[in-house]
Amino acid sequence: MIRLYNIVKDIWDVAALELDRIFHDGGVVLLFCVATLIYPWIFSYAYQNECIRNLPMAVVDDSHSVESRRFASKLDATPEVNICYKCNTIEEAHRLMQQRAINAIVYFPKDYGTRVVTGETARACLFCDMSSFLYYRSVFTAANAVLVDEMQFIEADRYSRAGLSGESRAQLVQPIQVDDVKLYLPNGGFTSFLVPALLVLVLHQTLFLGMCVLYGTTREKRLIVRSVPARLRHQGILYRVTVGRALAYLIIYLPMTAINLLLLPRIFNLPHIGNPMSIVVFVIPFLLAAIFFSMTICSFVRNRDAGIVVCIFFSVILLFLSGAIWPQSNMPRFWLYFSYLFPSTFGIQGFIRINSMAATLSQVKFEYLMLWLQAVVYFFTASGALHYLLHLRSGRHVSERM
Repeated sequence: MIRLYNIVKDIWDVAALELDRIFHDGGVVLLFCVATLIYPWIFSYAYQNECIRNLPMAVVDDSHSVESRRFASKLDATPEVNICYKCNTIEEAHRLMQQRAINAIVYFPKDYGTRVVTGETARACLFCDMSSFLYYRSVFTAANAVLVDEMQFIEADRYSRAGLSGESRAQLVQPIQVDDVKLYLPNGGFTSFLVPALLVLVLHQTLFLGMCVLYGTTREKRLIVRSVPARLRHQGILYRVTVGRALAYLIIYLPMTAINLLLLPRIFNLPHIGNPMSIVVFVIPFLLAAIFFSMTICSFVRNRDAGIVVCIFFSVILLFLSGAIWPQSNMPRFWLYFSYLFPSTFGIQGFIRINSMAATLSQVKFEYLMLWLQAVVYFFTASGALHYLLHLRSGRHVSERM
């Protein structure tokens, strides 16, 4: 019983010492407490309008036919685009695009109406501003919907001329009734697709960056030995130091995580159909794995600024490796296995499935167990790195005194 009390007391003393170090460093407090909350709010607010509506567009109609006007009218009726200009030449429309007055052009050649009437292959050209992927997505969505509807209209008109009408004509035009249901992303918005992954990545990266700054400052000022209680250092029971430091980071990041992953999706109406308790249970091994991973890497950071370079370099890479932007099934084997080194990979995958797809813990068992495995492995690597640094620093101290 006394031994258990001593263990708990040592862990709490280390946690208190670590919290004191954190809150006496303004840069670390800014990263842990301010950046962790501000970044998700900025992302959610900036992408609050999930879809682009009424994108300005120009039409160039060299056909001057009923068919081209009908197509343009249907296109203008879609919520995605708005035909603001009717140009006489393609050069005039191109100048408008260079002036950023429009973002797309639809061009009907002279033989468009004739080819539609005679049953030949008719072509209409669509030009889109690719400076933003969302421009292309909106224009393509609108054009594809109009194209499908126009093809059905033309086909129904031909069957009418052949003497068919009513139910028989409808079955020939559309023999199979198709209902398009977008699972887990009904509005097809950019925010609901990207921001849930960013919420988890922000937690991972701010934690890593803040610890890099803290550990880099410790090495710059040669305070590695002083940052560890003397009794634990002399007795060599450094695992209590690792656990105590992890406890300090958990005390800070558990409320931050609750705000970002539970409260923020409800405020900005992001997907939040998962069980909150499942999210809480899943997040605990994620935070532990991220903490011990950061401890391991940050132990080798020599100065305060080095972690910023590492964090900036890896942030976009980790977002792609997570599988939220690019599917893991299409990744080369090397990069897939490389992504398993980072807690953010399993954290993002598991959180999206629980929060956006209403998965249970048993359905994210692989990610959950991998996070616990990472937490255990990185706990030992973090303890080993701390032992190495103390041994290295003690050796240098002896050499300097001699």
